[in-house]
Amino acid sequence: MQSIKYKRIILKLSGEALAGVKDFGLDQDTIESIAEKVKELAAMGVEVAIVVGGGNFWRGRSGKGMDRTTADNMGMLATVINALALQDAMERINIATRVQTAIEMRQIAEPYIRRKAIRHLEKGRVVIFASGIGNPYFSTDTTAALRAAEIEAEVILLAKKVDGVYDCDPVENKNAKKYEVLSYIDVINKGLGVMDSTAASLCMDNKIPIIVFNLNNPDNIIKVIKGETIGTIVKED
Repeated sequence: MQSIKYKRIILKLSGEALAGVKDFGLDQDTIESIAEKVKELAAMGVEVAIVVGGGNFWRGRSGKGMDRTTADNMGMLATVINALALQDAMERINIATRVQTAIEMRQIAEPYIRRKAIRHLEKGRVVIFASGIGNPYFSTDTTAALRAAEIEAEVILLAKKVDGVYDCDPVENKNAKKYEVLSYIDVINKGLGVMDSTAASLCMDNKIPIIVFNLNNPDNIIKVIKGETIGTIVKED
């Protein structure tokens, strides 16, 4: 077994990341690439739980004039589509996978039960958490922070389309400064957009480090697990 820095992780995948080069929907090549890297992690002895977003199909704030609760419920359902797509890709390459949803839909997935999720991880199964925390007004970033605390994950890997956290948008400003290390308070006070303030506060309270890295190179996932310096790490001062 290879040397690893983290034994149990939460991998947070945005819906946009699953869309790959597309603006909407799912990119099968991207999903299959992620599945292959998760298989490598499992072979290294890493216990992998995944939280998926739904922005490639629907964002709660996209429903202009719509009741916020209804819009957020639609967004939570979008995450289930992504979770099932990931599960399918993983099972096709023989990764034992379970989808657990915070909103019960027993015909297609297990309801979220903390002890059962931990047992799956201990048995080497990948667990995908879908439908957020099951309540409106909370993001999937908050879901990642909450589930990480509940299952006692050692780190949250935040997969983005950029290679870390910058002081401004690196796409719009070529002189944007990249941070190597940040504190939770820095993220909250500077409004850096790593994750929302609720999620960042939850990670701070439970001392869960966050590593923000670029998913465009799937090998970065493996490098992070081996302890290589990739992207930006958010942790205690």
